Amino acid sequence: MQLSNLLQPGAVKVLAHVTSKKRLFQDLGEIAHSAYGLNAAQTVDALQERESLGPTGVGHGVALPHARLHGLDHVVGVFLRLERPLEFDAVDRQPVDLIFALFAPKDSGVEHLKALALVSRTMRNTEVCAKLRANTAPAALHAVLTEAHGAQAA
Repeated sequence: MQLSNLLQPGAVKVLAHVTSKKRLFQDLGEIAHSAYGLNAAQTVDALQERESLGPTGVGHGVALPHARLHGLDHVVGVFLRLERPLEFDAVDRQPVDLIFALFAPKDSGVEHLKALALVSRTMRNTEVCAKLRANTAPAALHAVLTEAHGAQAA
């Protein structure tokens, strides 16, 4: 599995002003709808439901929200870089500015876990995060993510 299989260029955005986690999830739903045809409202509801189980802010300014949805046949992702970090109830209590959301089929098992592990490994790479924070062009962000060292899962 590679990030290039999960993340379309049109699903990578830079957002200037996100004021709340709820607004962030709405933005993720809208982008998932335009990039993959997902139902935006169902996507937002699924993200909020998952987040209610525990925050997906993993620390160091990174959040990995994820949800399982009906109507998908494979895992897809949306990446957002926020110009202003957002409070996210992350494990280290730091605001987040890099968000990689994953959406998996409702009945996916191993594929969803492999994708989450791949994204998590990529986003723990300090060099990758530094490059993501240094770029504002969505095409450059997509290239950094899809060409990241170790962007393949076993």
